[in-house]
Amino acid sequence: MKVALLQTCSSDDPRDNLARISAQIRSAVDKGAAFILTPEVSNCVSSSRGHQQSVLQYEADDLSLAGYRTLAAELGIWLSIGSLAVKTDDADGRFANRSFLIDPRGDVSARYDKIHMFDVDVSKEETYRESAGYRPGERAVVAQTPFGTLGLSICYDVRFAYLYRALTKAGAEILTVPAAFSPVTGAAHWEPLLRARAIETGCYVLAAAQTGTHEASTGKQRKTYGHSLAISPWGEVLADGGTETGTVFVDLDLAEVSKARRKVAALRHDRAFEGP
Repeated sequence: MKVALLQTCSSDDPRDNLARISAQIRSAVDKGAAFILTPEVSNCVSSSRGHQQSVLQYEADDLSLAGYRTLAAELGIWLSIGSLAVKTDDADGRFANRSFLIDPRGDVSARYDKIHMFDVDVSKEETYRESAGYRPGERAVVAQTPFGTLGLSICYDVRFAYLYRALTKAGAEILTVPAAFSPVTGAAHWEPLLRARAIETGCYVLAAAQTGTHEASTGKQRKTYGHSLAISPWGEVLADGGTETGTVFVDLDLAEVSKARRKVAALRHDRAFEGP
């Protein structure tokens, strides 16, 4: 199966992002892709909570989700929307960072809310408090498709190996890690973390990423690392999107999952132990 990872530089305008990403999806389908993945917060990259409050919508009303569902049905493809920022009914007004898997009929086959929040101090100039604007999810999600079982995750989740082992134990053969990774942490950790998750689980890892300097109508401009990566179940980098916007293609062969797990059967070697 040919898979396409879209590498985008989303702005803080959901309508503009929908139009640009939809054009990328159509182009990828023209080149033979049957499963297409977009990055984290495909609909809106913004550091302004006020702007987000004015442009984001609830899932039921979200123009991006509706547009992608229509497009998936029109083109007859599987579509992983890495995540959309959507409003919730939380009393504190926080949003959800929600991934969607859309089937060829245009139905939402699975949804996942990012569990681990990016609350870090990379430097004095670069700090993040994702939990101030987003509420964390509480449930890990796997999804069945005709081409394999997917384990869903988002960006900062990649640092928490136990999540991926749980997904794999639940049947995952392909792990999705859509991201909007910081350039500093990306240069140091992005590829090693993704390769480690593949090696530990014997899964394909598909990580579509945001890249570049993101246009913002208000608030501080954000920069992201890029380098959308496809990793084999043996931990090999199959494709790297570099730092420019564009599309990365890779062919998946699920026989490689079984092959890697036969060579190193670590998933069968868990042992209970007492804590230190």
